[in-house]
Amino acid sequence: MIAYLKGDFVNKTPASVQVDVNGVGYEVHISLHTYSKIQNLEKGTLYTHLLVREDAHILFGFYEASEKEMFQQLIGVSGIGASTARVMLSYMKPEELSRAIVTGDIRALEGIKGIGKKTAERIVLELRDKLAKQPLAANIPAMKNNTLQQDALNALTALGINRLAAEQALLKVAGGEPNLPVEELIKKTLRIL
Repeated sequence: MIAYLKGDFVNKTPASVQVDVNGVGYEVHISLHTYSKIQNLEKGTLYTHLLVREDAHILFGFYEASEKEMFQQLIGVSGIGASTARVMLSYMKPEELSRAIVTGDIRALEGIKGIGKKTAERIVLELRDKLAKQPLAANIPAMKNNTLQQDALNALTALGINRLAAEQALLKVAGGEPNLPVEELIKKTLRIL
């Protein structure tokens, strides 16, 4: 499998880009999110997923690893193909999509072209628990790079508290008092829960 490509971006369109890697050109299908990140770049790295079908080998590329992970989660849902997953990632950023799935926001998912109510419900049903268990940085960007809050979250989940509920309570506590020590952060969060 091809994990990533590092090279020159040639012939960029909102749907695809050709990546020249040491003289070999790869046709890579991308989302609008990835296109917005690379449209002004001459070269860079794309995380890739190779889809092997009977009639073709199709390479999908992503600017961020979190987008690739979300793509792989989505294509694991029955009835969601690679094209639909790419469209979903064009409509919403990976963290927005993750938040919509974890919170069961069916309406947000239905707002994506080609996603009906039954498909949105299936996505939530199949991915909610998986995404809720993922690292905090993928689900709630506000806590990214904040080790105190991550430590507090790890402690709360070790106590058996639901990860999503702990994340939401932590955000409330940390929003009001951002410089609390870990112990105080945990205590105040437990009071909310």
